[in-house]
Amino acid sequence: MARSYLSVDDLSPDELATVLGLSASAKAEPESYAGRLAGKAVALIFEKPSTRTRVSFEVAVSSMGGHPVVLSASDLQLGRGETIEDTGRVLSRYVDAIVLRTFEQERLEVLASAATVPVVNSLSDFEHPCQCLADLQTVQEWRSDLEGLAMTYLGDGNNVAHSLLLGGTKAGMTVRVSTPPGFEPIPQVVQRAKEIANQTRGGVEIITDPKAAASGADVLYTDVWASMGQEAEADERALVFPAYQLNQALVDAASDDVVVLHCLPAHRGQEITDEVIDGPRSAVWDQAENRLHSQKALLLWLLELA
Repeated sequence: MARSYLSVDDLSPDELATVLGLSASAKAEPESYAGRLAGKAVALIFEKPSTRTRVSFEVAVSSMGGHPVVLSASDLQLGRGETIEDTGRVLSRYVDAIVLRTFEQERLEVLASAATVPVVNSLSDFEHPCQCLADLQTVQEWRSDLEGLAMTYLGDGNNVAHSLLLGGTKAGMTVRVSTPPGFEPIPQVVQRAKEIANQTRGGVEIITDPKAAASGADVLYTDVWASMGQEAEADERALVFPAYQLNQALVDAASDDVVVLHCLPAHRGQEITDEVIDGPRSAVWDQAENRLHSQKALLLWLLELA
């Protein structure tokens, strides 16, 4: 079976380091990557709206000489009842990899079980593993070594938090997650991250108090309070989450050379202030750019073209 990337946990710590190294190379020497995907086609399926994921994957494939086939659910027979398994079997005859942005993680798992080409999770309700690659690459650029750093995530214990727990611990980081009670990441992910941390000398901390979580942190990270599909909860969440806003007070509580991250889109004035996202410790725009480079690296690694 082809190797897929449905979760950060699909990579070993050494493999993660390899992909991050390849990402850095792709960013430093983009001209040397032109033509690496010549003759290859990649299906990019979006069942959710997208800005960064769609544009970065499409540009990544085309800039390496490949052909991106961009599809929405309404473009496919999925909208008329064809199964995800049959879609995977058919697409495997046409393309060299399938990238899917969807809702349930189970759809990715079923697709990968039927496809004979690599399947990439470009976002599900459970994880955002491609985002995590760009996040770690960005921290490396700003702080050099990942091992031993403390990364604090503030807000909803969502798909981004899950990927950071898994990816951060694989890189030997201590990952702190600070959420309001009842919004913690799911226990299975926390337990798996602790297992990884035991092997990598990383750490996992679930901390309710946001200021305590931010204290001395090397990285401060936040995301929207209500993800896609949770719009009906937005007003309720806006009453619960303000204490977890990434603002200057939390930046001041962190290390002097803290790196500020947000996976975007940002709701300025809610989960993050203008002062912080536009401030001198913000690496948000580097982080967004690195989606392009890390996805080049991932595709090349999966297709054994690195």
